[in-house]
Amino acid sequence: MKLDEMTTIHPNAVLAFEPSSESANLSSIDGDATVKQLTVIWQQLLGVEPITPDQNYFELGGDSILAVQLFAQIERECHLKLPVATLFEAPTIAGLARLIRRDAPAPAWSPLVPIQTAGSRPPFFCIHGAGGNVLIYRKLSERLGADQPFFGLQSQGLDGKLPILRTVEEMASLYVDEIRRVRPQGPYLIGGYCGGGTIALEVAQQFRALGKDVALLALFDTSNWYKIPPLSIWSKTYHHSERVVFHALSFLGLDPTGRSQLFREKLRAVEYRIPVWCGILQARWTRRRGADTSSSRLLGEVWKANDQACTAYIPKPYPGIITDFRPKRQYRIFNKPDAKWDRLSQGGQDVVSLPVYPAVMLVEPFVQQLAAALRARIDRVIGLEAGA
Repeated sequence: MKLDEMTTIHPNAVLAFEPSSESANLSSIDGDATVKQLTVIWQQLLGVEPITPDQNYFELGGDSILAVQLFAQIERECHLKLPVATLFEAPTIAGLARLIRRDAPAPAWSPLVPIQTAGSRPPFFCIHGAGGNVLIYRKLSERLGADQPFFGLQSQGLDGKLPILRTVEEMASLYVDEIRRVRPQGPYLIGGYCGGGTIALEVAQQFRALGKDVALLALFDTSNWYKIPPLSIWSKTYHHSERVVFHALSFLGLDPTGRSQLFREKLRAVEYRIPVWCGILQARWTRRRGADTSSSRLLGEVWKANDQACTAYIPKPYPGIITDFRPKRQYRIFNKPDAKWDRLSQGGQDVVSLPVYPAVMLVEPFVQQLAAALRARIDRVIGLEAGA
């Protein structure tokens, strides 16, 4: 099969909605109680008034961090748990209201999330980081272009029903099966940020073991976590001071608009971490007390399980090329020879040094640098495969 073969979507791998019927019915649902309830929630979280039922969440300034809070509040007030990735298919109040009222089919949970399905280029499959959700990749997908199909793989267990996976190997096995539902044959383009890159490496290993071709394995700011020693009080203190310095350098390098945007994103990141931290503590308590499927607890458990899985994972030599997208400077604790990929990449290592500091390559305006470099690497493997 050629690398530029059109992607076919397995009917059970996506969430199915009818946007046209949503638009047609807007006038009839403006007075609906569910719409009014959702409108209040959106206006409070987004800080925007007024919001109409047909306005897009992302165009209103919504992001992955606020989305977690949004769906937690929907769960509390509407007594319905929906996956955060629902926003990719129902990004309006009208669409979400139809789901809550059951006017539209409730989306079946799947680890495979279609973020961008248009385009004839080979799809890129991007695996979640520690947090488990894939809304963090929306801006990267947009910057790659409207002709680049882009799928995310989210953590099992975020729905509160299926068990949380505890090892990189079992996560990768599930994701290999889901990717093959969309693209039965390779070559495959696979990647992930931070811990997602670790899981992407194992996905590539399992595809290779099946005799499938992996054309691109892209690791975004990913280290060999198994080689990172436990942090002492001193190393933790130094690491946190480095984070402050790198964030300051990122901030100072921007114009006033960019600074404001970065400040808001980082503030929201802190707000997002608070329920995660609370959830980790809550998980320790509820493990002894029975079932508790609150969003905070699930976020905490998923985050902790993903972190532990990645640090316990021992990578084996990879029989291909590893494309390593790195910031121009790295945290001291990660900047160790054993934590890099040159010794494990038997096909060679392609190091891409981006002009960014750690922890910002997925946010605006820095994500443009990552998207441009990733697009160039995809273009290269497409050209090589096509014989150009």
